[in-house]
Amino acid sequence: MISTKRRIYHHLVRFGMYLATGLTAGLTLFLVLYVLFKGIPNITWELLSTKPSYLADRIGILPDILNTIYIIIATLAIVLPLGVGAAIYLTEYASNKKVVSIIEYAAETLSGIPSIIYGLVGMLMFANNFGTSLLSGALTLVIMNLPTIMRNTQESLKTVPQSYREGAFGLGAGKWRVIRTVVLPNCLDGVITGCILSVGRILGESAALLFTAGFAHNINGFFEGLGGSGATLTVALYVYAKEQGEFGVAFAIAAILMVLALAINMSASLVTKYFGRKNNIV
Repeated sequence: MISTKRRIYHHLVRFGMYLATGLTAGLTLFLVLYVLFKGIPNITWELLSTKPSYLADRIGILPDILNTIYIIIATLAIVLPLGVGAAIYLTEYASNKKVVSIIEYAAETLSGIPSIIYGLVGMLMFANNFGTSLLSGALTLVIMNLPTIMRNTQESLKTVPQSYREGAFGLGAGKWRVIRTVVLPNCLDGVITGCILSVGRILGESAALLFTAGFAHNINGFFEGLGGSGATLTVALYVYAKEQGEFGVAFAIAAILMVLALAINMSASLVTKYFGRKNNIV
């Protein structure tokens, strides 16, 4: 028989777990609904399809949307080959376990560094050489997101059974052919998940971009935009809320970012479930 004290203890622990779960879910739901409630009424077609004009007393975030897309594309184009390549080398080629552990520890340390420090380093390394531009911001975000891509890909590579590799080697395939045709297709979910999570971090980053990308609201093409200063949605939110007092526009941008963040998280979850079912079927 369970003693009365143990029964009370179990009930208290269960109550504490339910309370913590309810508070977490409640705070998250409140934050999402509050931002959407305050922001959606301020979203208009004019806001989404025009650029700011002080002469016409008009506020538009089209340049900020384009700048956000440009910086996401530029960051992923650089960080994906670097992160996936580093993960493949560390998992499949590197034989010195001590060096591998040092690199992994360094990557984990990079993940915990405050973004404002990345912004300061990016300003000194990139903005001083390439000017305050989206390219400088993208290169700074590459350093920030490299550990995410690398560690997700590494963990995915480790889940591929060793028997797959041995079977391919037994058929006479070379090392790179085994990686390219056997290992990578079976860990594609980790690469895609890391990519989606990186997009989420890029969307939500502001501190690093304040130092490197700038505040301009100009509409440019992709390559021209990378070479010039530009504000992303998060930077525009800061400018409109803090410096111009346009809280309606700030909440509209916040609602857009909230919807994008929810879509990104749902996409990562769906991708993981899809590849999980596919691998189980195979």
